[in-house]
Amino acid sequence: MPCREGKPLGIARNAPDSPPRFHQEHGSADPLLWLIPLLLSGIGVIMISSSSSPISMARFGSPQALGIKQAVWLLLGLLVMLITYSVPIEAWRKKSGLFWVIAVVFCFLPLFPVTGVSAGGARRWVNLGIVTVQAADVLFFAFTLHASRKLFENRSKETPAGSFFKVVILGAISVIPLLLQPDMGSTILVFVLAMGIYVPLFGWGFPLVCGGGLAALGFPFIFTHGYRLRRLKAFLDPWEEPLGSGFQAIQGLVAFSNGGIWGMGLGQGLQKLKYLPASHTDFILAAIGEELGLAGSLSVIALFGLWYFRLFGHYRRLEGSFEACLVWGLCLNVFIQMAINIGGVTKLIPLTGMPLPFLSYGGSSLVMMWARVGLLLRLSRCRQLA
Repeated sequence: MPCREGKPLGIARNAPDSPPRFHQEHGSADPLLWLIPLLLSGIGVIMISSSSSPISMARFGSPQALGIKQAVWLLLGLLVMLITYSVPIEAWRKKSGLFWVIAVVFCFLPLFPVTGVSAGGARRWVNLGIVTVQAADVLFFAFTLHASRKLFENRSKETPAGSFFKVVILGAISVIPLLLQPDMGSTILVFVLAMGIYVPLFGWGFPLVCGGGLAALGFPFIFTHGYRLRRLKAFLDPWEEPLGSGFQAIQGLVAFSNGGIWGMGLGQGLQKLKYLPASHTDFILAAIGEELGLAGSLSVIALFGLWYFRLFGHYRRLEGSFEACLVWGLCLNVFIQMAINIGGVTKLIPLTGMPLPFLSYGGSSLVMMWARVGLLLRLSRCRQLA
């Protein structure tokens, strides 16, 4: 029985030896699943234009240059959403393995001088000529799709231990190019996604025991070398090096403090004047907190919360099916990145460089987020077979 070592969240509630359940796509799509991300992305374009204005002026001669670029990426993302929405769920399921292989191979491209782009001592970006893409963004989407399929199909064939071992192997193969880049944050995210997709189907037992053990063993390796050690020290005591490793964390908190409840006003923030690095990327929430205040920050979080609530409703409606497993995985994909970003910016966890979904500046991240939205819209059309 695949559910015996922990109570699943609902997907495995059917008899484990029953055939996989699928649903017909004859309903209407949930409009809130794209309207809320569109609102978040619009807020992101506005705040990027504001928080990046000094950088844009210095580099491109226009204070809105980066905001305009993000708006172009948003239009491309909407086009990608329409493409992913147009593909039937059955096609995604059948071709998930091929898509995953292509994504893993794509993640090797940053390692080659001809196709890779180096920044900050890491090679995580692929030069496609007119644009530069972070390869891990493609892998997250493909891994979620394929892991959801394999775990769901194995739920009546494998024991929890066997399925856990297989998804760990799948994750280990996926992160080989990420470790070579190196990109430890994305590596951890892949394994967290794997465990998150596993839990509703087979329970918490193996992820808690094995995952906790691996985390304990890997902690000394992850956080005792180079920049990762500096980030850990900055998290524990940023005031030890207020002009060094702790500078960004401190300035992020200063931005929230400056904003108060209602903010300093759109475009009136001070931290973007070379006080807060990455105010338009990883620290976009701090920029929102400074200019739009606590009210603005909580409004953004509330929009995310409403979106997740709608997705959870679709997950519960489709439970017991591959579609439910995929909704869960895609929702986790966005939620984990959001939680890591907000946790780092508010100093609840160490900084990782994870962008805030739909809001942070970055083309590949935004486009792949909208690819998820398109697939989730398609999933929201699914209805129970008669």
